[in-house]
Amino acid sequence: MARFSRSRDRVDIWPGWVDALSSLIMVVVFLLMVFVLGQFYLSNALAGRDRQLADLNSRIAALAEALALEKDNSAKLQGDVAALTDRLRATLSEKEQLQGQLNTLGGERDQLAAQMNGAESDKAALSAAQDQVALLNQQIAALRQQLADLATALEASETKAKAQDVQIADLGKRLNAALAGKVAELAKFRSEFFGRLREVLGNRDDVRIVGDRFVFQSEVLFDSGSADLGEAGQVRLGNLARTLLDIAGKLPKDLNWILRVDGHTDVVPIRSPRFASNWELSTARAISVVNFLISQGVPPERLAATGFGEYQPLEPGNSADALARNRRIELKLDSR
Repeated sequence: MARFSRSRDRVDIWPGWVDALSSLIMVVVFLLMVFVLGQFYLSNALAGRDRQLADLNSRIAALAEALALEKDNSAKLQGDVAALTDRLRATLSEKEQLQGQLNTLGGERDQLAAQMNGAESDKAALSAAQDQVALLNQQIAALRQQLADLATALEASETKAKAQDVQIADLGKRLNAALAGKVAELAKFRSEFFGRLREVLGNRDDVRIVGDRFVFQSEVLFDSGSADLGEAGQVRLGNLARTLLDIAGKLPKDLNWILRVDGHTDVVPIRSPRFASNWELSTARAISVVNFLISQGVPPERLAATGFGEYQPLEPGNSADALARNRRIELKLDSR
């Protein structure tokens, strides 16, 4: 009886372990299926973006070829207009000369006619005068024909010049449209660049976007009165360089972009053996940023360093907050 009681008190836990292990395996299989589906949809999205980027690059290349062709046609048309203008001036000058000769011959004809009427008794002189009048009439007729031909040529030249003016105006509109497209394309990549920088650097009060510029407070990158990059500044600029190189790989090759690095200080005069004024300090800081970006792989021909001293403040006044906001490094993605 006691042995039967002990067998009833013992609990068999093996079925519980089997159920728990089965549930765990099902959860792992479900998570693997979710991961595989996520990878599949992500791969499709990236492939679609690559195709859109390739299509955009081909369209930009076609636009660049069309723009170059239109420039050549515009230069040729301008040369034709200049040549027609010179011919038109020469034709007008020749017309004036012929008109003068015509007027002179008309006067001589009138004189000869008067002489002929007054010399009726002189038969020989009359016959000679008549012959001369006939010759003058032939010359006048020839001159009139030349004037008519010149007028026809002049009208044709004016018509052609007007047509070429219309073509030049149309080419100008198309060139302006192409340039506007390039500006819009640069603005798109500038927006993407600033957006990526904001994601990389995070939402910080000392790193912000002002208009079309990305602004670092000087304290983020440099110690007070120094143009040497600190370790924290190098980390942030390293992230910026990687983002810039990633974005640069997507820019069209014919888009002549440049990253401007502008150094600014506050109005407090500097007293340092190394820097004679805020001009030198702001310029040295901009150059330090450019040199660091070059060391991170950014092409030097895509960079420009400028120092503005204290003469381009963001905020007026001498409060501590205004002075801090005016001490800054600005980055601007621009075209040359």
